[in-house]
Formats: sequence, C-alpha cells, structure tokens
Amino acid sequence: MLAMFEKLKNKSFTATQERFDTLVGRTTTIFGRLVLLDSVRIDGKVMGNIETAPGNKISVAIGPTGEVAGDIHAHRILVAGRVDGNIYAAERVEFHKDSVINGDISYGSIAIEHGARLLGMVVQNKAAAQSANRAQTAIENAQNKT
Repeated sequence: MLAMFEKLKNKSFTATQERFDTLVGRTTTIFGRLVLLDSVRIDGKVMGNIETAPGNKISVAIGPTGEVAGDIHAHRILVAGRVDGNIYAAERVEFHKDSVINGDISYGSIAIEHGARLLGMVVQNKAAAQSANRAQTAIENAQNKT
C-alpha cells in the first residue's frame, strides 16, 4: 500500500493547454487595475485588481515568481506564486504546490496540490453548486429506477 502513495507523491497537475497572449515578465511591476480581454500569465508583480468581463473564458495564471496584491476575477485562475486578495473563478481554480493565497476563494471547481497554503474562506459559487445538486439528483433518480 505504501508504494501506491509513493506514486501519487510525485504526481503534479497535468500541463494545461492554455494559451497566454499577454505575459507580465519577472522584472515587471504593474501598479493599478488590469482589465483583460485575453488570457494572461503573470511572472512579475501586479499591485491592483485583475478583472475580466463576465462570461468571457479568460484565464489568469500566476507563475512561481508571480505576485498579485489585489482581487482576481476570471473564468479560470491558476496560481503557482502568491496572491494577497480574493479570488473569484467562475469555472476553475488551481493552486500548485508552493502557492500562497491570503484571501477568500469562490470557485466552480477546485484543485489543490499538496504544499499549497491557503488562508481564507473557500466557497463553491452558486452556479457550480446548483449544477452539482442537479447531477446528484439525476444520479439518485437513476439508482432508484433500477
């Protein structure tokens, strides 16, 4: 049984097929609010909120050297660095092993690697919770018919 856990210990998230049209480099610091029309990867620092239009399937990735001091609103949010602010992910949020998050998290689905550090409330958003409830009801109805 120990061998099974050893295999899982070194396993990381599979690489995403995200395409980032914008990159904030390691030596860059941005002061102010970012309003995004395309996905972004942040390896530098952003001191301000990051926002996307509701309904747009835009991703925000915070690289291992990336830091954000502000709230993040996006469809998908991937964090390998540090966020000091609230996270609002309409669809999915991922926290990689050395990430540090100080703030509340609202998500559709969530993945957290061992070693990620979260300080704040973690709450599934209403749309995802309703979808999960409908799926659970359908499963129960199917089981009751057999």
